[in-house]
Amino acid sequence: MSDLYETQRAMRNMRKIAMQRGLVAILDVGTSKIACLVLRFDGPKTFGQDEGIGPLAGQSAFRVIGAATTRSRGVRFGEIDAMNETERAIRTAVQAAQKMANVRVDHVIACFGGARPRSYGLDGMIEVEDSMVTENDIGRVLASCDVPDYGAGREVLHAQPVNFALDHRSGLGDPRGQMGQTLTTDLHMMTVDASVIQNLVYCIKRCDLELAGLASSAYVSGVSSLVEDEQELGAACIDMGGGATGLSIFIKKHMIYADAVRLGGDHVTGDISMALQVPLATAERLKTFYGGVHATGMDDREMIEIGGDTGDWEHDRRTVSRAELIGIMRPRVEEILEEVRVQLDAAGFEHLPSQQIVLTGGASQIPGLDGLASKILGQQVRLGRPLRVQGLPQAATGPAFSSAVGLSLFAAHPQDEWWDFDVPVDSGSSRSLKRALKWFKDNW
Repeated sequence: MSDLYETQRAMRNMRKIAMQRGLVAILDVGTSKIACLVLRFDGPKTFGQDEGIGPLAGQSAFRVIGAATTRSRGVRFGEIDAMNETERAIRTAVQAAQKMANVRVDHVIACFGGARPRSYGLDGMIEVEDSMVTENDIGRVLASCDVPDYGAGREVLHAQPVNFALDHRSGLGDPRGQMGQTLTTDLHMMTVDASVIQNLVYCIKRCDLELAGLASSAYVSGVSSLVEDEQELGAACIDMGGGATGLSIFIKKHMIYADAVRLGGDHVTGDISMALQVPLATAERLKTFYGGVHATGMDDREMIEIGGDTGDWEHDRRTVSRAELIGIMRPRVEEILEEVRVQLDAAGFEHLPSQQIVLTGGASQIPGLDGLASKILGQQVRLGRPLRVQGLPQAATGPAFSSAVGLSLFAAHPQDEWWDFDVPVDSGSSRSLKRALKWFKDNW
């Protein structure tokens, strides 16, 4: 655990240096596209300096001065599959964004999907030393959390205090400076496959860039797509990407659960390609222009020219009805939503005071998806677009850019994590682990 602690502290210092220089690049490494944004910060504002615990810790104003996307290569299920191809794609996106911004960027903050995330709910309790809660007390109570044996080959990606209680007052955002005797905390810890992180770090280093931070795509998509009330009262964000669908649950403006389904929009494209015997590029065009999940009487009569350039006149002049295309797409979309429902049930989503579900990501733009999702998930569902960010090009304001915009907000308004405090990481606790989400049922 101490190795991880030092690694994360080093990345936090890198981010601090990047913020002081005023430039940082945002890199969203996805299965279907790689997006890069170059951010300019307005002066060397505070970073993580006694500005509170939570989403408002050390804020900085920023502006997007460069943006670029390129087709992703060498990435499957949100994880690097072919190092050389991914390196070339990242270099292409970063160089195009730098050219637009007319600056050179050395530090990047990256996000990725997949990697089989797993959530844990931890709790800790200490006696306050001087009847007033200090920074040292926060570090001690975080260290008192009993870290589970999350297995070899896993690494902690996020470890965020989501609730503090002082004596009998629960739901405190920042207890520092308050009087009390017993301080308790609830911590959300998320682990991912270590090999996925190692591959991404190595790939970014090969691109001559310094890594200043890592985040889960599911988390940052929720940051950008959920409005303030949804983050406060309880909501789930479903980020439907190309190779993986991320799920994050928020309450009290903190992420309390994360998971991923290894299915996405590319699988829908693959189904069309196999069913109609057409190349993937043609299948993607058919899905984008004519796809849907609800067939009407008109769709039987609406014929779509498949097109092609095989040289076989009969083959290239084939047509398919829109109803047939929808019949190919709908089963796969239903499968993705059914998998998401299983994860929501496992997370205890029905215990939240509000149960809003927000769909975002490139694959969420299939017409009629929100109606189908509300039937399968049994909750209120809306389509989410990322928040407006100063300087963001119009082309990058759609749901496909939720992760990139959320990562920009995450860079400017960093959520305090375990390693931001002087935690004696080697101290252990004998109390048993409260597994994922047990604690929030009691507190909220």
